Amino acid sequence: MPTVQIFHNPRCSKSRNTLALLQSQTDDIEIIKYLENPPSTDTIKRLLDELNLSARDILRKNESEYRDHGFANPELTATQLIELIHQHPKVMERPIVSLNNQAIIGRPPENVLELFA
Repeated sequence: MPTVQIFHNPRCSKSRNTLALLQSQTDDIEIIKYLENPPSTDTIKRLLDELNLSARDILRKNESEYRDHGFANPELTATQLIELIHQHPKVMERPIVSLNNQAIIGRPPENVLELFA
């Protein structure tokens, strides 16, 4: 089985629960602490493709960074949003789990089990 990637925030209970669920399924997990190591714009684009979502779809609108850095501006292009997500990864929905060119947001954590079906 290929390596599972989790874009993980250890301070988030949903992210911790999702990681525990993944660990019950496989030992081959790459844990990416995306707040410490923000994903590149190419990685964000890949995740969006795998999620089949737009950049706006993965934004956490209640984060102060969302307001402070103008994420709500409807004039922003997808490319501009992706760059902003790279610069301010805290606004990215979490956790995101990727396996076999598919990704799922672990909210609720049980969502990620679909990747193993």
